[in-house]
Amino acid sequence: MSAPVKADPETPLPETPLPETPVREAHDPAEAARANRMFAALAEPNYRIYFAGAFVSNIGTWMQRVAQDWLVLELSHGSALAVGVTTGLQFLPMLLLSPYGGLVADRFDKRRILRVTQGWLAVCAAVLGVLAVTGVAQTWHVFVVALAFGLGTAFDNPARQAFVSEVAGKAHIANAIGLNSANFNVGRIIGPAIAGLVIAAFGSGWAILSNAVTYGAMILALTLMNARLLNRAERPPRAKHQIREGMSYVWHRTDLLLILCVAFFVGTFGMNFQMTSALMAQQEFHKGAAEYGILGTFMAVGSLTGALLAAKRRVRPRGRFVVVMALAFAAVEIVAGLMPTYATYAAILPLLGLVALSTLTAANASVQLGAAPHLRGRVMALYMMVLMGGTPIGAPLLGWVGEVLGPRWTLIGGGGLTALGVIATVAFVMHREHLRITPHLQPRPNLEVHAL
Repeated sequence: MSAPVKADPETPLPETPLPETPVREAHDPAEAARANRMFAALAEPNYRIYFAGAFVSNIGTWMQRVAQDWLVLELSHGSALAVGVTTGLQFLPMLLLSPYGGLVADRFDKRRILRVTQGWLAVCAAVLGVLAVTGVAQTWHVFVVALAFGLGTAFDNPARQAFVSEVAGKAHIANAIGLNSANFNVGRIIGPAIAGLVIAAFGSGWAILSNAVTYGAMILALTLMNARLLNRAERPPRAKHQIREGMSYVWHRTDLLLILCVAFFVGTFGMNFQMTSALMAQQEFHKGAAEYGILGTFMAVGSLTGALLAAKRRVRPRGRFVVVMALAFAAVEIVAGLMPTYATYAAILPLLGLVALSTLTAANASVQLGAAPHLRGRVMALYMMVLMGGTPIGAPLLGWVGEVLGPRWTLIGGGGLTALGVIATVAFVMHREHLRITPHLQPRPNLEVHAL
């Protein structure tokens, strides 16, 4: 056995000998100063346009997420299983089609792909909104539209994730990932609050129709971008087994495999907040749509804080940090399930949002900065597949748990399964790499990683 290697708080768990992938340093002091700022990526004109369009679209997205779950609860007379099935159907295409979506993102113009997918998603939102507004919507209608929505998302997400490097550039990609998360979570603060008010005043359908309109902002932003300023990656030529190539690449990169496995358990069992909060608000605390929307805003305050902290990051997050944050997220989710009142539940949601977003932004940045540019679309597709594609498994399961054991157990069980999954992932990777971890509390909490 070799001598132990002391690990600082950001030392990776078992990562491959491949070097960390740092963000390219600026060439002069002025550029370096800009890169250190929290909003450095906004110096890129295309990224500013992208950011503005995404901001409007994200508000609409969160309005629909709240409204869709509330609509299902109304149509199904409070069935937690129906909410879980809706969520599962919406993410099922991510599980089945994401590798193809990643290949398309690598081989074709990402901006054109996004125009098509954003248009498709707008049509899906419009159809569901009209059905709800006219009063003809039934639960199975929501199921069908959710599945169609998922089809568009399976191709939209890989292209959008990989497109960040084109609009922000290599020097700002880590900052842009954090800013994208901040953007998403500002929408998460505004969207649910507006949705709660709209639902209470006019009904779920009008909140969903609002989302259909906001997709126009993203399509307009894509149109206004200067194509000459895009930092395009070299597209791989058409060849056989390109999807298999992406999978093989991840399998042989233990650092990426660790992140993807952790993301699977976090996404499958932990990240079902829309469903769990809807159940807690309506069935545990007996609140209405407005109070449900406020819960999403409370969580988004913490998520925004985590995203802004992540925006300061300039180097690739290490595996150990992702694992620690995932375990912290699981613990806080369990505690949230034990909160006795609506007020105490709302009070812990900012912390839950903070640790959840810190986990996701670290995992996202680690994968994006660690993947080879010509494979980034396929690798990000696999990442999104495991992060969101496990929802068809986790959401119906937790929905069933909510019906049988009560809403609290969707959080307690989700957090517990997340923690067990992350621990199992670490054990698997330790065994594969022939490593052993020894924890120490003195002189400060740290881990020693031993090679066996």
